Amino acid sequence: MSTSMEQLYQQVILDHAKYPHGRGLGSPVVGDARTAESHQVNPTCGDEVTLQVDVDTAGVVRDVRWEGQGCSISQASVSVLHDLVVDQDLGAVDDLAGTFRALMQSKGAGLGDEAEDKLGDAAAFTGVGRYSARVKCALLGWVALNDALIKTGATRTKEDA
Repeated sequence: MSTSMEQLYQQVILDHAKYPHGRGLGSPVVGDARTAESHQVNPTCGDEVTLQVDVDTAGVVRDVRWEGQGCSISQASVSVLHDLVVDQDLGAVDDLAGTFRALMQSKGAGLGDEAEDKLGDAAAFTGVGRYSARVKCALLGWVALNDALIKTGATRTKEDA
């Protein structure tokens, strides 16, 4: 990856950390939405996030709200997650989560143009995969989202499948 591209990616992460999207816990969406909350902690570094999710009866994520503390990577990742999953159906959310996990497992190699287009700003985390200790930071919000979705009853655990 070129130096200018790395700088752009670093700036995206810093911008999301400084001006996070979806930050602030609150009331659930009014209507036929199922709401759940998950609190996750990365014991390695102490980063933490509490995430609330609302899923409507059609299986669409209507809102994601969160609070957290930690490094720029963990906070920016959950901000980007918010932008990616709100108004997406559960199948698309599962696909995005799997693609992001694959990106983190790529050890900084990336996944190609199609995956980067799908991930949008989340592609900025490509370089994070080179640092195994930082991968947990980037995945923290995604783990919270998965747990909260299971708690809504809108999605099944692997054991239920």
